[in-house]
Amino acid sequence: MASLAVEDLGTILSVWAHPDDEGYCCGGIMAMARRAGQRVVCVTATRGELGSTDPDRWPAGPQLAEVRTKELAAALAVLGVTEHHWLDYPDGGCQAVDQAEAVGRLRALVETVKPDTILVFGPDGATYHPDHIAVSRWVSAAVGSDVRILHQVNTPEWFEEVTRFVPIDMMMMVDREPVAVPAAECVLYVNLEGELLDLKFQAMLCQESQVTPLIALTGPEVYRGLLAEEAFTEIRLD
Repeated sequence: MASLAVEDLGTILSVWAHPDDEGYCCGGIMAMARRAGQRVVCVTATRGELGSTDPDRWPAGPQLAEVRTKELAAALAVLGVTEHHWLDYPDGGCQAVDQAEAVGRLRALVETVKPDTILVFGPDGATYHPDHIAVSRWVSAAVGSDVRILHQVNTPEWFEEVTRFVPIDMMMMVDREPVAVPAAECVLYVNLEGELLDLKFQAMLCQESQVTPLIALTGPEVYRGLLAEEAFTEIRLD
């Protein structure tokens, strides 16, 4: 069983690649932490300007970046997260960013925020997205052993459920099987329900440009149910 509860996380630094990553991966955890009086600081590496789901309505480029900037602000407000930082790296270009520069900026944030726990993608980036993988690598290089790093994962059951509606090749950036971790092997595992799940659902609905196609595939109730699981494994740096 998971060995950590949300209240054990202390001050949280939540570091992601694109607007909406934070909501999917730890929206419920961040909301729970804020309700418990914990400090939560969210960092987003890019403004997601290439992530168009409808080129006619949301054409890729500066216009979409502006849309997603506003969407993320609205989503974080629903979750109660009031501290947010953009790194403003190019969407799809994080692998090409100078690593020393990115690591230095994250290290400065760590020194300022003094988090007890960092939430971030694992080395596989969850979907093998190069931006996700780069952000995970930056965090590992920026943080010392005095800060707990938790890597986001999904369970086999979650993948089984989601692939009833969404083909796995629509989720993965390369032709590889996703990394799945049983709930019993996760150091932090929550399954949201009731009002907290509704809250996360409302936060994700704020990011209309991203969630509209998924809701069209699954229907709103199934989509809401797929948001319930949030799971992390622990990494400690020597």
